[in-house]
Amino acid sequence: MSDDKNTPDSEDRSWLHKITHLFSTEPHSRDDMMELLSISAENEVIDDDARSIMEGAMKVSDMHVRDIMIPRAQMVVIKAEQTLEECMPQIIRSAHSRYPVIGENPDDVLGILLAKDLLPLLLGDDANDFDIRNLLRPTVVVPESKRLNVLLREFRQNRNHMAIVIDEYGGVAGLVTIEDVLEEIVGEIEDETDAEEDQYIRKITDEDYFIKALTPIEDFNEHFDCSFSDEEFDTIGGLVIQAFGHMPGRNEITRIDDFEFMVINADQRKIHSLRLRPPPK
Repeated sequence: MSDDKNTPDSEDRSWLHKITHLFSTEPHSRDDMMELLSISAENEVIDDDARSIMEGAMKVSDMHVRDIMIPRAQMVVIKAEQTLEECMPQIIRSAHSRYPVIGENPDDVLGILLAKDLLPLLLGDDANDFDIRNLLRPTVVVPESKRLNVLLREFRQNRNHMAIVIDEYGGVAGLVTIEDVLEEIVGEIEDETDAEEDQYIRKITDEDYFIKALTPIEDFNEHFDCSFSDEEFDTIGGLVIQAFGHMPGRNEITRIDDFEFMVINADQRKIHSLRLRPPPK
């Protein structure tokens, strides 16, 4: 009698037995659930996208706001005393839909400005009487320690899209958006305000740039007049991972020849996008 341990039928019975066992006994740990997802994906019960989303949802339940927030130093804010002519170039350049508006200092957040609320002013004669305080929406404040799954539920229930993050002393630590949370589940989300598919480098402010990790090193060198080597890696993402020495998470920072790279979006396999602060001229 032949040994059929390695036949397709026996392999099918093996993974089917594992899934049946996990369901019949109910997963008791994260490892049980991860194994179930892995087996299901390997045998095409679910596709890779579904597996990634479910794993992302599980990961978010263990993460806190501090893990994904945009740090205070990287926030794009509008000052309350700015005129319409002064704030419009900044809004156009950064291309965000919402902006914290601050008073005398960065800890004095007066409210949130929606860029669309400025449109009527551009079409009318009210620009001369512009007072940004009249356009502000209420500020949602959350602590660094809040869990992401709780924050996402509150965002959905209250129809909010942005929250200011405070530290244990009540100071502003950063900000977080609903898009930041969703990207931890489904991966990077790009819309019409993000860089075009072939636009690898986008200027945010005079000191900050948005960089796609797939930016060819040759293009990076040409844009910033530098000479990073492309002998080992073709893209700037590969060079940055080498500098870290490990797969970095969101908001981790490294330096290469006085260029400061901060990870904006990454998963367990690769970096998707970076924020760059080049050396001062």
